[in-house]
Amino acid sequence: MKDEAKANPSILALIELKPADMMEAFCAEHPVTRDAEARDGIEVVLTSGARGLSGEEIDEFPDLRLIAVNGVGTDAVDLDTAVARGIHVTTTPDVLSEAVAELALGLAISVRRRIGEGERLLRSGGWSNGQKPRLGQALTGCRAGILGYGRIGRALADMLRALGVEVIYHARKPHDDAPEAWRPDARTLAAESDVLFVTLSATPETRYIVDAPVLEALGSEGTLVNVARGSVVDSAALAAALHGGTLGSAALDVFEVEPVAPDGAEDGLLRAPNTLFTPHIASATNEARRAMAELVIANIDAYLAGSPLPSPVTPA
Repeated sequence: MKDEAKANPSILALIELKPADMMEAFCAEHPVTRDAEARDGIEVVLTSGARGLSGEEIDEFPDLRLIAVNGVGTDAVDLDTAVARGIHVTTTPDVLSEAVAELALGLAISVRRRIGEGERLLRSGGWSNGQKPRLGQALTGCRAGILGYGRIGRALADMLRALGVEVIYHARKPHDDAPEAWRPDARTLAAESDVLFVTLSATPETRYIVDAPVLEALGSEGTLVNVARGSVVDSAALAAALHGGTLGSAALDVFEVEPVAPDGAEDGLLRAPNTLFTPHIASATNEARRAMAELVIANIDAYLAGSPLPSPVTPA
């Protein structure tokens, strides 16, 4: 970081901070533009983990010095280009971990207990006409595997343990301070789990880490829950496993192609049985989004003041 404060550099906002009052306050105190055609003089770009900023886009901003990501994912940001240009990248870790873990837990309970299916049966009139809801599966008493043991994975492990669920995990290496047992790879983890939670970062190395063999290992009674990124699960293999009955159920908050549209690339998955889907809302609570917005603004203000960044990703 440079020591001197910045003299009113321009900020390009590619996304809106939530809740709305956070964006209003931010714009009132900062020189923000929403004009995506603006290039010269833009020192800060505000984006999201899903929107990111490609290398080609970075090259279009000659004065860019900070990419402030509202989220924890950086797979859509060209970090190599940013580092080569000396551009800082910040994210919003920690403040959304509880919200994402909470949704993962809710998805697991909901799909295994067939909550969505039961609601549709009630609303359609099927229940009143004599149709019986199908039996579900308990989460308590299960063994849960967590694929990815970062902040979100650890928060989820805490919640599961509080419910009396046995937890095992896979990460690149064992964590000495982890109360859970480590497994050396995704397939071994799946084979020993009733529910497999995916919470790891999306990188070239983790693309399709959940593939057909992993799904087969999870088995016909197993449940997959993905709150990470769509790219870490082979969607075609997942759809085939669900339609073929080699996987019991799946609940997803993220997809390879977003937003998902009927008759689109994910249509086979959308038509699969024993599934529950949400539209990438894991961090979408008022509390989490406000905390995220506050951290985004803190990173931008620190850059403008020439102070250390609260949550940098790239080297300072």
